[in-house]
This record gives sequence, structure tokens and C-alpha cells, in this order.
Amino acid sequence: MPIDPHLLALFTVTTIVAMITPGPDMLFVLGCGMRGGPRAGLLATAGVASSEAVHVAVAAAGLAALFEAVPVAFTIVRIAGAAYLIYLGVQILRNRGNGDLDAAATGGGISGRRAFLSGLMTNLLNPKMVTFTIAFLPQFIDPALGQVWLQFTILGAILIALEFLVDGTVGVLAGRIGGWLRTRHAARRRIDTATGGIFVGLGVKLAVDS
Repeated sequence: MPIDPHLLALFTVTTIVAMITPGPDMLFVLGCGMRGGPRAGLLATAGVASSEAVHVAVAAAGLAALFEAVPVAFTIVRIAGAAYLIYLGVQILRNRGNGDLDAAATGGGISGRRAFLSGLMTNLLNPKMVTFTIAFLPQFIDPALGQVWLQFTILGAILIALEFLVDGTVGVLAGRIGGWLRTRHAARRRIDTATGGIFVGLGVKLAVDS
């Protein structure tokens, strides 16, 4: 077996615990599902999971040294990600209750394409996710077994699968609840206000966290 079974079991349990704890990814997917429906929630999860695949590749390549060697790179990427989240939140707040071009096309407040791209960009522009992955995955790698790249691949695949399972479920359920609420104008405004507030809050938190 290319990976230690005990480390694999420990990794799986630890990852599940981390996934079910509400965090930025889950809140983002929740907001997309509430505003755009189950499909948007699921595609937001796909965007986040796609970025996780990139993070795993970065971890395997050992590029964490970039943030250590050039600290300003971490700051630049962090601020860019924060600004993007805040921009999304402000746009939602400005158009709350009114819908937009995406809404006209899909019947929801955010299209599946936009949900996917937003999930992808938001997570890609979060250097903390990169550094977390780089710090987290190697703890469950046993160099003595060889084929370190394959061990990274297996762990990364499990991480992405659990991302889909947990956050995807949250996105779909939020979409079903949001779909019912969106038929009521007052509730729609509250959904948009809450979603915009979540995005702006996440952006501010990302910007001020060191």
C-alpha cells in the first residue's frame, strides 16, 4: 500500500472534523446556495474543491517556500482575495431584492457559472488555505514508503471528496430553503442582506488576519 493505513485513517477523521466545523468555505457555499439555489450551491462547492486541487499540487511541489522567502507575496495575495470577497458582498448588497442579469437567466440571485468562478477565485486568493494545506498534508506522509507524490495525490483526492460531501450538502440544502424564501420579496431582501454581509465579513476577516 503506498500510504500508511494508520496515517490514512487519522487523516480521514481529522479532515472530517475540520470540514464539519463552519469556516469560510462553508459560509461561502451557504451564501451561494441561499441566493442561487441548489445548483449554485453545488457549483460553488465545485469551485472551492477545484482550488483545493491546486493547493494540493502546490503542497506537493513544496512552493510554500515562496511565502517564507518573500513575505510580501503572502500579504499581496491575502489583500487581493479580501478585496474580491468584499466586492462580491457589496454588489449583492447594492442589488438586494432586485436580482441581476444572472437572476433573470436562472431564476436565482447568482448563476451557477458565477458561483463556480467565485468559489474558485475566493479560495485560490486565500493564501492561508495554501499554507494550511502545505502544513497539514505532510503530517500524514511517510517518506519511508516512497512515492511521496502518490501519497499526496491520495490524500488530496480524499480531501476534495470530503469537501464535496460536506460543503456540497450544505449548498444543496441551503439552495432548497433559499428557493422557497426567494418567492417572498421581503425574505429575498433578507437573504441578499445576509449573503452580502457574510461575504463582506469574510473579506474583512481575511484582510485583518495575520
